[in-house]
Amino acid sequence: MVKTALSGRRGLIAVDKMGGKVIFLDPVSYATVCVLDDFSRVPHELLVIPRASIACVPIFGDGIHGRNPNPGHLLSIIDLKLRQHVFDIDLSPYFAPHGLQEGPDGLVYVTCENSGVVALVDLDRRAVVDSIETGSTNAHRLAIAPGGQRLYTENEEDASISVIDVPSRLLIRQVAMPHPLAGLAIAPDGKLLVAVDDQEPMLFVIETATLEIVKRLPLADVPEPGQIARYSPDGLLLLVTSMRSNTATLIDASFIHQRTVAVGRQPMDGAFCGDELLVACQGDGTIHSIDLNARQVSRPFAAGVGCETVAFF
Repeated sequence: MVKTALSGRRGLIAVDKMGGKVIFLDPVSYATVCVLDDFSRVPHELLVIPRASIACVPIFGDGIHGRNPNPGHLLSIIDLKLRQHVFDIDLSPYFAPHGLQEGPDGLVYVTCENSGVVALVDLDRRAVVDSIETGSTNAHRLAIAPGGQRLYTENEEDASISVIDVPSRLLIRQVAMPHPLAGLAIAPDGKLLVAVDDQEPMLFVIETATLEIVKRLPLADVPEPGQIARYSPDGLLLLVTSMRSNTATLIDASFIHQRTVAVGRQPMDGAFCGDELLVACQGDGTIHSIDLNARQVSRPFAAGVGCETVAFF
């Protein structure tokens, strides 16, 4: 693909978790053009909201999942046009915000690990307006079904998935899983939920209508468990990174064909744009560009100290 303004890329943003910063990169050359370093520790994850030209970055705390003695309680808001950290939303009394997604009601849903809730944030009011119990203080990442009726959280060490009814804002079920989990993604048609096994290099494919596991899919050429799962916008590809294997696996929607490629150290989240996929590697300060037509790395480039998440806008 020829990288021009016609590709629809206005900008590229990444959360440099290891450096405690947020960086803007040129969407064509991938040169770093702006660094924001006025955050509390430690920025995790990233949600871009194009309609508002903002990005939301949770401030998780200075620990890691399961060991976070000084949990954060802020949601930092970045203006994508100004490239500035413009304000913070205090999530107190909820702590350790991590996974987040915009709901059908325009609210931002944020897992707050240490508090065992999903906090509902109104960006216009700059405030938490409600919360939903998850039944777990290990709720890690979340996925909202298309149509917005259900929300799912993977509860890492608890080896469970919480199922939340969004309209009533109630926890309706916890689904026991065979092993602890590391990541979660829902297919764009809402029919399948993919959970990443944190014990073996495997995926659990769950039918959302029955909440039953319909497939256990070993990850091809991946020696260690996976980490994050993310669907392409068209639903034709599923990315699964393995932080411990330094790999990124591309799986087609039928789960028949897989292609695993080596990337940088500790790959985490990725961003799709056209026929390109970027994978952020927090262990070595690189982002790897994967050509989706050739199913191979086209080039790595330097970005911060160690980026966990990246997004085009």
